[in-house]
Amino acid sequence: MKIVFLGDSITDAGRNSTHYMPNFKLGYGYVFLLKSALSKKDPLKYEVVNVGISGNRIVDLLARIKRDVWNENPDVISILVGVNDVWHEIQNQNGVEIDRFEKYYRDIIEESKKRFPNCKLIILEPFVLEGEATQGKYNEFLEVKEYAKVVRKLASEYEIPLVELQEEFDRLSEKYGVKPLLWDGVHPDVFGATVIADKWMEVFNKEIDN
Repeated sequence: MKIVFLGDSITDAGRNSTHYMPNFKLGYGYVFLLKSALSKKDPLKYEVVNVGISGNRIVDLLARIKRDVWNENPDVISILVGVNDVWHEIQNQNGVEIDRFEKYYRDIIEESKKRFPNCKLIILEPFVLEGEATQGKYNEFLEVKEYAKVVRKLASEYEIPLVELQEEFDRLSEKYGVKPLLWDGVHPDVFGATVIADKWMEVFNKEIDN
């Protein structure tokens, strides 16, 4: 079973796609942890491919999906995107408006289903906390939660398994603070990456690999 992980820097997590050591191609984030968890289930059954690219928005994912995802002939496509669609607008007015976000996300879902009718999708809810990168403009960053609503709507409409994350990060940040989870309010530290991986595995085991 080949699982391709598509997303931004949260998925990318410093991966080196040209490194001769396979582990380096997975990065140091939740994808690496998921490869570990999947290997525990069966070290031969699951092939994990990380095609996250730092800074990507939904438009970037759509532009490169054939090269990076479809050409891999995946059995499962996992998608996490949304925070940069808001962040880039705050930084340099180069974000993706929420209606366009929904349109392009639909294009990815529908075309992937059309090309690979037996391929399963799993999508992750974008998330944000108030931290080093978001403080001062956190009210603007809260727009990420509106984009998360779009993702939840698409998951429901297309009956795609959804990994819900914002509520869990909110809950855990009240207990442990933000930094152990998302060191700057956006990017996961080890604990945050573990939360994502654990929630993903719960959904994967229940909805896809049962």
